[in-house]
Amino acid sequence: MVKHMKHILSLFAFLTVSIVSFSQDHTVRGFIFNNENGEVVPFEKAVLIPTEKSQAILGASTDVNGFFSIPKVPIGTYLLKVQTVEFKEYNKEVKVIEKGGITELRIDLIPVDAIGIDEVVISAETKAKTTEVLMSVTKLDKKGLERIPAVGAENDITAAFSVTPGVVTTGDQGGQLYVRGGTPIQNKVLLDGMTIYNPFHSIGFFSIFETELVKNVDIYTGGFDSKYGGRISSIMDITYRDGNKKNFGGKVSVSPFLAKLVVEGPIYRAKEGRPGAGSFIFSAKHALLDYTAKDLYRGVNNGNGLPYKFTDLYGKLTFATGQGSKISVFGFSNTDKVNYNESAALDFQQAGGGLSWILLPGGGKTFIKGHLTTSSYKTNFEEVGSQPRTSSIFGTDLGFDFSYFLKNESQIDYGIGINIFKTDYLTYNEVASKIQDQNNTVEIGAYANYKFVTKRFVVQPGLRVQAYASLSTISLEPRLGVKYNATDFFRLKLSGGRYSQNFTTASSDRDIVNLFNGLLSAPSNVQQNFITESGKEKNPKNGIQYSWHAILGGELDLTKNLMLNVEGYYKYFPQLSNINTNKLYEDVSEFSKEDDVYKKDFLIESGKSYGVDVLLKYTLNRLFLWGVYSYAKSTRWDGFTTYAPVFDRRHNVNIVASYAFGKKKDLELNVRWNFGSGLPFTPTSGYYQTESFSQGVNTDYTTSNSNSVGVLLGEFNSKRLPTYHRLDITVKKQFKFKNKTELEIIAAVTNAYNRKNIFYVNRVTNTKIYQFPFLPSLGISYKF
Repeated sequence: MVKHMKHILSLFAFLTVSIVSFSQDHTVRGFIFNNENGEVVPFEKAVLIPTEKSQAILGASTDVNGFFSIPKVPIGTYLLKVQTVEFKEYNKEVKVIEKGGITELRIDLIPVDAIGIDEVVISAETKAKTTEVLMSVTKLDKKGLERIPAVGAENDITAAFSVTPGVVTTGDQGGQLYVRGGTPIQNKVLLDGMTIYNPFHSIGFFSIFETELVKNVDIYTGGFDSKYGGRISSIMDITYRDGNKKNFGGKVSVSPFLAKLVVEGPIYRAKEGRPGAGSFIFSAKHALLDYTAKDLYRGVNNGNGLPYKFTDLYGKLTFATGQGSKISVFGFSNTDKVNYNESAALDFQQAGGGLSWILLPGGGKTFIKGHLTTSSYKTNFEEVGSQPRTSSIFGTDLGFDFSYFLKNESQIDYGIGINIFKTDYLTYNEVASKIQDQNNTVEIGAYANYKFVTKRFVVQPGLRVQAYASLSTISLEPRLGVKYNATDFFRLKLSGGRYSQNFTTASSDRDIVNLFNGLLSAPSNVQQNFITESGKEKNPKNGIQYSWHAILGGELDLTKNLMLNVEGYYKYFPQLSNINTNKLYEDVSEFSKEDDVYKKDFLIESGKSYGVDVLLKYTLNRLFLWGVYSYAKSTRWDGFTTYAPVFDRRHNVNIVASYAFGKKKDLELNVRWNFGSGLPFTPTSGYYQTESFSQGVNTDYTTSNSNSVGVLLGEFNSKRLPTYHRLDITVKKQFKFKNKTELEIIAAVTNAYNRKNIFYVNRVTNTKIYQFPFLPSLGISYKF
């Protein structure tokens, strides 16, 4: 394994040297900033217009860090232009006097009052239609998040994820999201490059993230490129903005659900002789349901209100140079606790922090990003009639990403990351057999990704090498994305590749809806032989999970403002690991003759998921419409039988509408309706009185009177829950004052027609917990 590691590092070093030694053409590059707060401006285009008509117009779009790079610029004089509806037009003369070298620029854009402008605000996704593959990805900024109805009068990223094509949610409580046949553990969530182990609170409306801090959210539901590794289903990549580098400010808000505070400002300001600046930003939110639910929502949870408690803290310090390089120091803490009517209780604690940096070497043409982070997560779950379950993880992650920009927005990206973590897991299966494991794990991942752009084609091949050192396993993962710009309004695209991950989880099949999803590195305590669905025999060495993705789709601009996106996908999971519900014996020499499927903690499975996602999006000035229909089917093979997993929802519909009223667009109506066909579950066929044999062989089981009840289960996942549907409505009214402060009042209704959707059933007590009923709320926020 050490030999393979040396080969990976040697290949990475060779790639770095090769790219640095590319041709010595002239490059015009820099960062674009918002002059009002010093924050970078992503996804805007800088254009070089030559004074000589014989030369071509050149340009490049800024990335999420506000950085652009225009290579291969001929000698001459140019007009640099940046034009957008949100900022005043920027023009600057740029002279290139030598064939090689670099021209560094800092562009400060002045915001304008866009009220009354009837132009379409072109999003990052729209701008990149012809230069990015954009397969199975939804891109949103803070404005996009705020269009989705605010549950509890508070906007949250969770709402954006739940209306994404291909995403199935188990409902309002529990916070579980399944993406195109993948389980929650198979979704990777990143915050500024750092892995977040549990992004969602127990109350499914809220994540640990603060919407006010969001700069950009990319949600990949499949076919993602080689930059991303360590998960086999989906990626959510979240980027936070920095604090205001020029002025102090913030936001306070309160609703029946939570109270929130955001404060930001400069640590030191830029001045002559010191163009760099420092800033801070801090956010805190705390659930108020302990104080409000019993009075305002008495009818919820069998008269016990909403039993949720959570607190989220986040802080960041940023120190930036005048040209855009920067380093940030950040930390976070999340706590969560819920008690479902005393039949089940769940809590978790999560904390961490680290460094992230962006470096633009003065003499080089490579853009460098990196991070060094550490974090911990621990969760506990208790249920009436079952043993407690616990899980914890502590990890450290170091990563470097490099970008080299080529002509016509082509580029090469490559990077390397090292992840070290420790996991500890304890659970019980349906026959109360104990399953416990502890692991120390080291992973090394390296990738290279090349994007080649022509007038008609975008071709993006890539390769990721994922090395699992503690398991002596290396996974080679080719990736490919292609887009064909057939016409100005119609584009075909495809993507796919191989994916792997070390993490696994175990969820008890006793739960009609799974509440507990602990974390564990890939187990080695798995069966030695696995019979595939086609009858072939495999000999797995460990529980590393693998998948193959194949996606084909098309984009059609029906009008200037109306876009249709259709994607068909197929995901094959050749190896999955799952808790062994058949375990009856301990894996010791005494039971050496017993089959592995009755004594190993985990079993190997395989699976398939396929479907079609249709997205129709309309954007024009005041009106925004988002319609999604998903058809999907998922199956799993456990070596004995084919079954439907708990997230196998056949039909899923999401409709979102947003409209701004008034001359100043200061009154906004947001509506969301969600429909989902029934999820599968294992029915209860009967009960029996258990016997503990407290007096050993002398116990008279004919006269003993045990209070313990056992459960007889029916055919696994053979029944379906009722259909799920819900209507949410939000109305927002803004009041803007001359001192640039802003007051906003939000009235929201969740489950407007009071649909009774099932959430959870305790098999022993038969206690039923429903999703949230009609929930009105009123919130107020003040931005200063």
